[in-house]
Amino acid sequence: MSCVAGDQVLSENAARQSTDISFLADGGELGAAMRSLDWSDSPLGPPRDWSQALKATVGMMLPAQAQIVLFWGPDFVALYNDAYAPGIGANHPRALGRPAIENWGELWDDLEPLLSGVRQTRKTFAAKDRPFYVERHGYGETSYWDVSYSAVPDDDGSVGGVLCLVSETTERVLGVTRLRASEARYRELTTTLEQRVAERTAERHLLATIVETTDGQIQALNLDYRWLAINASCADSYQRIYGKRPEIGDSLHEFLADRPEHLAAATAIWDRALAGETFTKVEELGDPQFERRVFEMKLEALRAADGARIGAFLTGRDVTDRLEEQARLARAEEALRQAQKMEAMGQLTGGVAHDFNNLLTPIVGLLDMLQRKGIGGEREHRLIAGAAQAAERAKTLVQRLLAFARRQPLQAVPVNIGRLVADMGDLISSTTGPQIQMTVDTPEGLPEAMADPNQIEMAILNLSVNARDAMPDGGSLRISTKARTVTGEHNAELAPGIYVCISVADTGIGMDDETLAHAVEPFFSTKGVGQGTGLGLSMVHGLASQLGGALTIKSAAGSGTTVELWLPVSHTAASAIETVPQPKPQPRPAGTALLVDDEPLVRMSTADMLSELGYRVVEAGSAEDALQRVREGLRPNLLVTDHLMPGMSGTDLGLTLRNQYPELQILVVSGYANNEGITPDLSRLTKPFRSDELAASLAGLAKVGR
Repeated sequence: MSCVAGDQVLSENAARQSTDISFLADGGELGAAMRSLDWSDSPLGPPRDWSQALKATVGMMLPAQAQIVLFWGPDFVALYNDAYAPGIGANHPRALGRPAIENWGELWDDLEPLLSGVRQTRKTFAAKDRPFYVERHGYGETSYWDVSYSAVPDDDGSVGGVLCLVSETTERVLGVTRLRASEARYRELTTTLEQRVAERTAERHLLATIVETTDGQIQALNLDYRWLAINASCADSYQRIYGKRPEIGDSLHEFLADRPEHLAAATAIWDRALAGETFTKVEELGDPQFERRVFEMKLEALRAADGARIGAFLTGRDVTDRLEEQARLARAEEALRQAQKMEAMGQLTGGVAHDFNNLLTPIVGLLDMLQRKGIGGEREHRLIAGAAQAAERAKTLVQRLLAFARRQPLQAVPVNIGRLVADMGDLISSTTGPQIQMTVDTPEGLPEAMADPNQIEMAILNLSVNARDAMPDGGSLRISTKARTVTGEHNAELAPGIYVCISVADTGIGMDDETLAHAVEPFFSTKGVGQGTGLGLSMVHGLASQLGGALTIKSAAGSGTTVELWLPVSHTAASAIETVPQPKPQPRPAGTALLVDDEPLVRMSTADMLSELGYRVVEAGSAEDALQRVREGLRPNLLVTDHLMPGMSGTDLGLTLRNQYPELQILVVSGYANNEGITPDLSRLTKPFRSDELAASLAGLAKVGR
């Protein structure tokens, strides 16, 4: 390797190392603490060496507003976020990065079976208001929590740890307990009141004291909507949401006369109770100029001693904080599920793409050989050419699957967007069908955009398919491009500058406001089961953001949809689409090639190509078989090996043989589109490939060797 190439590798390694802990960047105080913590004594080791699953989980957990703690590994090493820290009192920060038994010792006999159960069964454990005995402020106390413990898979699929989303409910539980005790005492007093006439005055005073001091909200109205009673807690709530307090004798109609809509909502509730109905209702009340709060209210008729209705009374409580906490917990759980779903889909798609590449390799190789040898007549030539074109389309499809799975990085280059869109016209027209009238408008002179052309093609195709599905009875689809300048604030928060805007507009059914608000969320789809993944718009949105652009959507029910993809203008010239044909590179046609691949059909196809290029080919079905051939005396000039094989990988095989024979030329072949696990100084060829692509790679090896 040249000095320049070596410096480049060192620079890339340094850049990669500097981002090893980037997942801690937005983690607040705990993220900063993790970056500065000495991890030498922690079973986890330094963050840069953590598994990708652990990094992804911690990166999601740290900025969350919900209280989250992660117990990782067999020792249940504790990692948590800012929201969780106050809940463990003096145990923070010493609990960070330490086995849980060291700081949760007083409840370990209770906590450990829960964590072990989730780790062993992979089943989520959830509970409401579960008691835990804790010592967090220097003394023991019973605390109550809403908990959800879920298993988190590690990179190899095993359970790496247990993610605990918790919300302390101690104050609410104790408050409810006190309220219930007060209510029980109130009921006891009322049931015996008639039998204790002599104590009536004292008991009434006691009852009034209880009603006045309870945290619950109690009020009563007569049949004319005037307050008969109201305790301090209830009056405080009126002050909070309306800026004023009602007094005994005040009229509800006069109290809310300046707020007709609020008066209508209040009287609708009291009308039912004053009519004799008993019911419970949860409703949001209050003037937005002050505060909107959610109340859980039970209303009953108020009767005189003879049973006649004289009014109604209400007992209630403010449940706003509890509902918000439950909503935050639900959002955190949903975010975790979506992250796990995307990771699982990425792993599945990457594996399927690898298998397809192995299947395509012998097909592409055979068709390439038939074309090069000119076998058959004119009809056979057309059939072979058609099959080769289909194989290339299958190869492109696999590449797009890998791009969806985020298994290959974006390759942003200057792109002539106008020409790209115009060239896609026939493909889009065939995809949308004859019932859709399609128009493509791409003016000359557009500036080049900085983009990945393959991904932009996939994005436009996705948007066109969405437009087609929105026009089941036919309609018009218009795809246009234009240069747009952003000078100030933009609704997609684009930075000022020049952009190339791709517009895909249809005359379909459109979207209402609620659908539009969720349109770019992953897995959100209005299509029926099996008719859509809900990933199309979210993929395009992510692509635009990654390229420094944006996605905007304008739509209304019954009025069609216009989707605009904004791409930043490139400041360098675009590469010419038409290239001058180059002479076919050839490797030096001499020597022995050791070909290693565990797929017999792939090995057969590649062996035929190598033979045509002048090599004597020795085949091996595994790295171990290849090493045995070398031990028996084989001295190859060239090693062509698959990367992922059972047992030793092709990369490890190449490095082993290079240590013994430094002059050996090595080419690693892989069915994956990324370079994971392949040493940077080994040349690489992606499956499937044609003979000329193999020849070019071998020629490159020969050039480096010279």
